[in-house]
Amino acid sequence: MKAVVRTDEYTIFQKRSERYAVRDKNRAWVNGDAKTAILLEHKLIQAPAPKAPQPVEEEAVSGEASGETSGEASGEASGEAASEGGEGAEASAE
Repeated sequence: MKAVVRTDEYTIFQKRSERYAVRDKNRAWVNGDAKTAILLEHKLIQAPAPKAPQPVEEEAVSGEASGETSGEASGEASGEAASEGGEGAEASAE
C-alpha cells in the first residue's frame, strides 16, 4: 500500500487493487460511513447515483389480478369435475 494523503487526523492508503484504506491518528482502521465521507472529501471516489424507484405497485397489482383469474378458472374446473362425477355416479346407480 502506498500513502496517498496524510493529514493530522488520518492517512489514506491506496492498495494494489486500487481501492482505498483509511487509518486514523491512533492507527485504527476507519470503515463504513466515516471512510466514505473522508474519501468523498478528498474526491478519491464518486458518490453513487441514486437508483430510480421501480414501479413495484403496478407489478403487484398485475400479479394479483392474474392470480385471481387463474384461481377462479381452476375453481370452476374443479366444480365442473365434481358435478360430472356426481352425474356419472347417479347414472351408474340407475
